[in-house]
Amino acid sequence: MRTLIQRVSEASVTVEGTVVGQCGAGALILVCAMPEDDLNTAHALAAKISKLRIFKDDAGKMNLSLVQSGGQALVVSQFTLAADTSRGNRPGFSGAAKPEEAKALYEQFAQALRDLGIATQTGQFGSDMSVALINDGPVTIWMDTQD
Repeated sequence: MRTLIQRVSEASVTVEGTVVGQCGAGALILVCAMPEDDLNTAHALAAKISKLRIFKDDAGKMNLSLVQSGGQALVVSQFTLAADTSRGNRPGFSGAAKPEEAKALYEQFAQALRDLGIATQTGQFGSDMSVALINDGPVTIWMDTQD
């Protein structure tokens, strides 16, 4: 799975004028399932992100995890993280998991975060979404389970 994690003060996802998911201070997590991913991948990635020390402690150092900071998560499906830009000017997305597999892994990933005690909301899989955020820091982390 590929993710782009942004530490945020707040974030929201809107579909057709309606807010479908939002979070306060915490993380906006854009996630893309890849063909080789499975439930173990989704759970391992959620565990890793839950422990990622990117939140400030009392001294202002990035020393706290999402769990330790009491932060929330907003998880948004983002198949374009699988973009292949190696040829031409139009990205290819054939490296992303098929939609039915990707949706199941996306939902399992979000549930795994909830199971770890993180208040988690989601976007709407497969929809044209508008994402609004206030990036805190800015702190933006790229993770790929293949690396």
